[in-house]
Amino acid sequence: MLFNSFEFIFAFLPIVFIIYFLLNKSRLILASKAWLVASSLFFYSWWNVAYLPLILISMFINYAIGTKLGRENLRINRKIVLTLGILFNVILLGIYKYSDFFISNVNGLFSTNMPLLKLALPLAISFFTFQQIAYLVDAYRNETKEYDFLNYALFVTFFPQLIAGPIVHHKEMMPQFEKLKNKVIDYQNIALGIFVFSIGLFKKVVIADSFAVWATKGFDETETLTFVEGWITSLSYTIQLYFDFSGYTDMAIGAALLFNIKLPINFNSPYKALDIQDFWRRWHITLSRFLTQYIYIPLGGNRKGKNRTYINILIIFLISGFWHGAGWTFVFWGLLHGIATVINRFWKAQGIKLNKIVAWFITFNFVNIAWVFFRATTWGDAIKVLKGMFGFNGIVLPSFEILSFVESYGFTLGSYFIDLSELLRIAPYLLIALIIIIFCKNSNTMTNTFRPNILTSVFITVAIVYCILNFNKISEFLYFNF
Repeated sequence: MLFNSFEFIFAFLPIVFIIYFLLNKSRLILASKAWLVASSLFFYSWWNVAYLPLILISMFINYAIGTKLGRENLRINRKIVLTLGILFNVILLGIYKYSDFFISNVNGLFSTNMPLLKLALPLAISFFTFQQIAYLVDAYRNETKEYDFLNYALFVTFFPQLIAGPIVHHKEMMPQFEKLKNKVIDYQNIALGIFVFSIGLFKKVVIADSFAVWATKGFDETETLTFVEGWITSLSYTIQLYFDFSGYTDMAIGAALLFNIKLPINFNSPYKALDIQDFWRRWHITLSRFLTQYIYIPLGGNRKGKNRTYINILIIFLISGFWHGAGWTFVFWGLLHGIATVINRFWKAQGIKLNKIVAWFITFNFVNIAWVFFRATTWGDAIKVLKGMFGFNGIVLPSFEILSFVESYGFTLGSYFIDLSELLRIAPYLLIALIIIIFCKNSNTMTNTFRPNILTSVFITVAIVYCILNFNKISEFLYFNF
């Protein structure tokens, strides 16, 4: 079920909200939790009920292993239990997400003809797998003290964060469900939640989906791209992904606030970053936190010398790339960010500082170019866009009469993959989007100064109504594919 759908906004969300607080008001605490778990599983099953058993089996097994790890008198070596638990999750993820990738690569390397399994990717498997691995490690470290299955199921399935994060810790979520004050309706949280949700809805429906049209035309529907077309394509996807992911994050935070639950910030104006390390402190924050706490630090972090530090950085970024998708383009995207981070750390170690504008320009353009590999479905598509961006297919200007004089200077006028009237709209749209991204306050900052009043009520109403009128072109969130 999509957040940006009639079913979610007008049926699922209000029904779940009303019954949850009615049960709490009647002091049926266990029933209210069970209702939230059942509703979340229904939310998950809306996509494909066939994968409901998968998430249930995953939860039961991880809960059992976590319970074992929490026992002080465990007869089996706790490291062995933890290792088996992590292997279970990695194998489950590997079978459903990466089996065809490995089979196709083996076939290519050894000229074999093993048939592909062609398993559909279960929704959210990357997210609930990492979340449960974190739970097992926390249980091993004796950082979790709650081993009730209903609470555990609520921790894994809570619908605002189930599908695409944030990747949350047990210890930061479950105490919130236990607080008595969170079991009664909080009108301030409702107002704030609706406000944040409406911002996210507008980002997704109005901005991200508009740029998606141009990104799709350039990546998927056009055989060759000129210089201007290449940059329109790459920037359109860069902006689409930004507003798509930040829009989902806002909607998740807003929906959770209705239930008096505060999700961790997962997105903090990453395109304002002045270096690549700063970018990763702002983009998909909880994924970066997971990779740092559960992979980078156990590998030794920065405690074993510069060379080992650089190797550890490359490892976590390769894992990050592979986590996002079963393809070499994702791995290469991760490698690019790993190399850039190593270079950035080396640069900082020399004590050299760039002008802020220059630092931002380099960082943004690196991220924009790297996104080409993230978006492209094949190497060919990535090379096609990059060839256009770097002028290998020529610098063709739009065929406006006012530009006819440039032909005498060796430039070419021609048609684009979009018509001229649409081309005239793209440049200002790209400029406005970049101004919003770079100079405007983000939703995190806006919530700190939020005050329910007539102005915010008008904004919320206009944003939601406008988005609802555009629900005829509903699309999934990009991170649902990961």
